[in-house]
Amino acid sequence: MKIIMLGAPGAGKGTQAKKIAARYHIPHISTGDIFRANIKNGTELGKKAKTYMDQGLLVPDELVVDLVVDRVNQEDCKEGYVLDGFPRTIPQAAALDKALSSLSQKVDYAVNVEVPDENIVTRMGGRRACVSCGATYHLVYAPAKKEGICDTCGRELILRDDDKPETVIKRLNVYHEQTQPLIDYYTQAGVLKEVDGTADIEDVFHEIIEILGE
Repeated sequence: MKIIMLGAPGAGKGTQAKKIAARYHIPHISTGDIFRANIKNGTELGKKAKTYMDQGLLVPDELVVDLVVDRVNQEDCKEGYVLDGFPRTIPQAAALDKALSSLSQKVDYAVNVEVPDENIVTRMGGRRACVSCGATYHLVYAPAKKEGICDTCGRELILRDDDKPETVIKRLNVYHEQTQPLIDYYTQAGVLKEVDGTADIEDVFHEIIEILGE
């Protein structure tokens, strides 16, 4: 079962990807993890990616696809995988399809976790992170025992720049411009499935399980 997770930043697709991976005993794969593993292990692909990242440049689509395909060809992906955060654009999706096709593989499901922008701005604006240990909380969904203070180490909790409304709105604009077209792409491919990401985490997961089957 080869699954791609779609959804705006803050929609909760990463959380659901991990739950799917655990449920079906398949790897949860993010491009960030792939980059880090290849760079750490000093692979040829990792060295190439590092030359771009060290210069503050985006890693070219072809190289990202090579890294992803290399990862999904590993033994633990024989029964499937959940791709989280890739593809982000139509060219990436097309390149991935071409690469998978050459391996006689294809994407089985593209699951879109649908959440309105205003919900995401509110949701992310409620996040708080510890300045010391990095623990994360949410004012509504996972509050600290003492407001503004980390349960773990007792240090101050802050609203990270990434979670400020103006930053979230910018990220959402980029998402709608670059990634939203993937919805149409995977609809045309006949593999898109949408779930209501505004529901409780467990309810969203149950809806996904109904789509994927036991």
